[in-house]
Order: sequence, then C-alpha cells, then structure tokens
Amino acid sequence: MADLLAIILAAGEGKRMKSDTPKLLHRVGGMPIIGHVLAAARGSGATELAVVTAPGADAFETVIRQIAPDAGIFVQDEAKGTAHAAMAAREAFDRAKGNVIVVYGDHPLLRPENLDSVIAPLDAGKHAAILGFKPESPTGYGRLITEGDRLLAIREEKDASEEERRIGLCNACGLAFRADVFRDLIDKVTDDNAQGEFYITDLVELANAEGLDVGYAIAPEADVVGVNSRGQLAVAEKLFQKRRRAEMMDAGVTLIDPDTVYFSYDTAIERDVEIEPGVWFGPGVSVSKGASIKAWSHLEGCTIGPGAEIGPFARLRPAAEIGEGAKVGNFVEVKKAKVGKGAKLNHLSYIGDAQVGAAANIGAGTITCNYDGFNKWLTVIGEGAFIGSNSSLVAPVNIGDGAYVGSGSVITQNVEADALALARGQQVNKPGRGADLRARNKAIKDQRKNDKA
Repeated sequence: MADLLAIILAAGEGKRMKSDTPKLLHRVGGMPIIGHVLAAARGSGATELAVVTAPGADAFETVIRQIAPDAGIFVQDEAKGTAHAAMAAREAFDRAKGNVIVVYGDHPLLRPENLDSVIAPLDAGKHAAILGFKPESPTGYGRLITEGDRLLAIREEKDASEEERRIGLCNACGLAFRADVFRDLIDKVTDDNAQGEFYITDLVELANAEGLDVGYAIAPEADVVGVNSRGQLAVAEKLFQKRRRAEMMDAGVTLIDPDTVYFSYDTAIERDVEIEPGVWFGPGVSVSKGASIKAWSHLEGCTIGPGAEIGPFARLRPAAEIGEGAKVGNFVEVKKAKVGKGAKLNHLSYIGDAQVGAAANIGAGTITCNYDGFNKWLTVIGEGAFIGSNSSLVAPVNIGDGAYVGSGSVITQNVEADALALARGQQVNKPGRGADLRARNKAIKDQRKNDKA
C-alpha cells in the first residue's frame, strides 16, 4: 500500500454555530468533530496528517496537538476556497510520495472504510477518485457528473445547469489523488466561478482535460453528514448514537431501551453486560463482562469490574475503579477511588479520593471528607471493614481491616484492624422533657395564631 498523506481542511468559520467555540471543536459522542475525522484518516492508513486551519485558531491548534501530536498544522491566510486551503499544505504535499487524500474536517461520522473506498480506485490504476453519496435531497450539494466508472466533473450547485441539478449523485467529503497528479494540478485551479473562489473539486475537470482517468466511490449518506449548525450537530449526534447502540448490541451487550442510552466514542463494554434505560457514558468508560448498569446512572472516566452492579441513580466520576462483584447503589457518587472485590456502597454516599477494601460495607450516608479547601486527602478503608450509616471519615485517615465504625461517627484518627470506633456525643435521656417541649411549642404556635387574628 502506498504512503498516504491526508490533508484535512479545517479552516471553515462555521458562523451558523453561533458559538465562541470553533466549529470543529464541538463534540459528537464526546469527541471534537475534528477528532473523528483525524481518526478516520488514521484508520484508513494515513502515514502523514496535515491540518489546514484559519488564522488565529490557537485553541483549535492546541486540541489538534493533543489529539494528533505528529500532525502538521498549516494556516490558510485568507478564506478563498477549498483548493486555496489545500495549497497551504504545500510543504506536506510537495514531499508526498504515494497518494494524497483531501478531506473536509466537518464530517464527524466519517469511517475509515469510506476513505478506503475512495483510495481503492487509485490502487486499481485511476489517477484520482472522489467520494460521493446519494442524499434524499441533493439541493445544496455539488453534483458528480459521471460516465460509466469515470467521473467527468463536479459541478457546484450555483454553477450547475438545470439538467445537472437533477443529478442525484453528490459530492461528499473526500478526494484522493496520486501525489504527482495532485502536485501537477493544484496550481492550475482558477477562481472563474460564481463565488470567485478556488475549488478543490475543479481538479476533476483539470484531470480529465489532461486525459487522466478519474473514478469515484459512493458512501452511505449517514457516514458523510456535515455539520454547519446546531441543528446539524444534533443530527450527527443522533446518528452517532444509533450507530454505537447497534455496535454494542451486535457485540453482546443488552440494552433494555436502546434509544435512552448514550455512549461516547471510546466506550468499551464487554459481552453479557446489561444496561437499563437512561444511562449516560461519558468518555473513558470501560465495563467488564457480566456487569449490570441500572437506570439513570452517569458514568465517566471509570472502570467497572466483572459482575459489578452500578445504580440506579449512581454517579461514577473520573478515576473510579469498581472491583469484581462490587455494588455501587442508588445516589452514590464515587470519584478517584478504588472499590475492592465484593465491596458494597449501597446508597446515599460520597466516596472520593479513597481505597475501599474487598468485602467492605459502606453504610448509607457515609462520606469521605477529602478536601480541606486547598488539598485532597486519601481515605483507606480496609478489607471487610464495616462503616455505619451517616459516618464522616475525615481524610487523611485509615480504617483497618475488619474494623467497625459506629453509625453517626466523625472519624478523624486512624482505626486499627478489628477495632470498634465510636466518635459521637454521649446520649442523655431526660424523663418528661419531651412532653414539656411539646406543650411549650404548642403554646408558641397558638399565640402566633391569636396574634394574626
């Protein structure tokens, strides 16, 4: 397979997004749009990435360097069309030895196989190839003018004749060329069109004029959805979720009500996991075989061991590690904590910056007091420890293996293994005072009623 340079055109302003966030940094499935396109290019075998941005896109460039540190970043100084943008990456395509593919950066559902399909004609002898699709309505798209397996031209709608506008095969988001052909043709593009811009699609007619053989490939419409508005962003998210849900079920995951479960781009779930309605998976979640995620739980940046039970109404935050067979129940929040095998956090607790030993039991209302206003501190709860309900564990503190903490305790010192810790005020009973208090309180209430009257 030839070396492949992928040029990602990411200089569009996306004004219809009405946002301070650059268009391609808006997220689909938890990943910036540009991240999806870069992943597709990598997946199709790109050996070099070149991203073309607009001037002053510092925040955007920072994200690119995080996602693809080895990508080259080039700036289109003035917005004068797609070919003009591609020209900005001259340093990259001048040294390219194999193939060059130009991809529009605002297509978050693009798959590696879509790009594979448009590169395949080059391997079969074509000089260039274009990715097309057949939308339900072609209005607004450039049309592919074909003859057999040859592509003769791409006509932008504003420049198309009435007959050409009736064509149903439209330009998608990828153009592939042999590197030497791309270099020869790119500088021959002119701005002789209704928009006064340099179109990358004009390379097709230029190639045909020189007797070169141009082909095309067709992608499913759902794979080449572009994003230029909040509405289109919502459509892309909906299609992404539909795809991920189908992938999960095909892999052996049970979704009780698929349309109510939301995944991220990197959600990893093993077979025989059951997911109830209303569950949200943020980025960085992995779930092992046989686990159960109950309704209305929110998970991000966490790992869940085999056979663990989460929820309902649980929240797992980043760096939560839930061990095999452990239970994290309703209205329990876990953050940056390791929960051991078989441990139980059944209800109404906050466990943050902690280690919970195997088979430990955390009573309702227990919290680890991990923050002093400046620093986070660690709580260690030993194996088989029993923490009574409504206890506060003030970190840093260590509860030994098999230790008991009495309900309602505020623990500020370490508890040795197998000890019982009680840290609460001594109970005092005063006979008859309950009746006195009721009488006093009733008198106050009656007086207030009389005052209002």
